[in-house]
Amino acid sequence: MLRYFGDVMRHQSNEQAAGITGSAAARYWRATLSRDHRADGTFVLGVRTTNIYCRPSCPARRPLRQNVIFFKTREEARQQGYRPCLRCKPDEVAGSIALVAKATRLLESASDDDVLRFGALAKSLGTTTATLRRAFMQVTGLRPRELAETLRLAKFKKLLRGGSKITDALYETGYGSSSRVYERSNAQLGMTPATYQKGGKNMKIGYSIAKSKLGEVLVAATERGVSAVYLGDSEPKLVQELRDEYPRAEISAADHSFEKWVSEIVQRVEGKPPRVELPLDVQATAFQRRVWQELQRIPSGTTKTYSQVAQAIGDPKAVRAVARACATNPVSIVVPCHRVVRQDGNLAGYRWGISRKERLLEQERRAAS
Repeated sequence: MLRYFGDVMRHQSNEQAAGITGSAAARYWRATLSRDHRADGTFVLGVRTTNIYCRPSCPARRPLRQNVIFFKTREEARQQGYRPCLRCKPDEVAGSIALVAKATRLLESASDDDVLRFGALAKSLGTTTATLRRAFMQVTGLRPRELAETLRLAKFKKLLRGGSKITDALYETGYGSSSRVYERSNAQLGMTPATYQKGGKNMKIGYSIAKSKLGEVLVAATERGVSAVYLGDSEPKLVQELRDEYPRAEISAADHSFEKWVSEIVQRVEGKPPRVELPLDVQATAFQRRVWQELQRIPSGTTKTYSQVAQAIGDPKAVRAVARACATNPVSIVVPCHRVVRQDGNLAGYRWGISRKERLLEQERRAAS
């Protein structure tokens, strides 16, 4: 026992000697628990019981905190006698991260579809299309064009919030026509660009925050139904996310008018089966609605893969579109996107953290058994 604690103290001393403070180590651990792809390349974690080092998003089972030591670089981990993980391949991914970072800078500056052609992008980076595609999937889980659309939409939203006219924002972000931006952005804006430009002006949104076993739960709704369900650890942060999305809407703490909805959602967060049907007030494309309706058919305690969902809605080739529909789901829990997993059974990204996704599924399985 004394030897064990001595080893723990030695590892903590090594972290401090490497310039990793207690707050940094806590941040690294949170990224590790949530398998945050964005942290890949910023540090690696060594597992003292196996003498291997992994990237933060490694899909393997999470080790105990006392068995983990953090390193800023892979070289430091190797110097301490750790070997690269054969599952997440941190050495290989390091090169992919650098390549994707360069590609992302090009995509961010792109203004038309010609620049975004896959072959041209790979050639400009001095690599092959196969290498670039593999790098993007390893680091972001998206194809280059999908990431480009995400970056373009983010820029479009920023311009609208900054007061730009819709036509100017269309030109600045390279959308060839207004129909294209309405088609591609409506799902993520949750409304038409004109309404989004007004920051939700004249919308009346009430919100309520309740505690659950998985942290704080924010439920936002209009008089017609539930519009948003957020999970987190900080009440002010959750409210700010809602205000950031609708800066000109009339947002206020709700009275007891939809208390039953909040209670129902908290029950579901804690793994209990639905008791009442919840009305929704969300805007979505026809495709999104098909996906979300299929997600609501997945029994509690079970999962489906993205390809299974695509087949269920009659569009087996739309696996990536299904993944995007899950990612843009504004009413988590009510539309249980946490019940969708990758083909290999591993958990894909979840806006509220992979650890929450794991716990949601565990709770539902226990309740169903």
